[in-house]
Amino acid sequence: MPYVNVKVAGNLTKEQKKKIVEGITKVLEEVANKPPEATYIVIEEVDRDNWGKGGKLLSDK
Repeated sequence: MPYVNVKVAGNLTKEQKKKIVEGITKVLEEVANKPPEATYIVIEEVDRDNWGKGGKLLSDK
């Protein structure tokens, strides 16, 4: 049973989330022979104030 946790900075639309879930599920099915009904995907949207890169918050870039 694959469990995939996707973290993104900021917010995604429902359509974007659907495409991410469909794409990851398809790759796991094609590459690892994992059945779609056994694949779990969690999308975590992290506020850009809570995510840093290069010593700066993403919200400051």
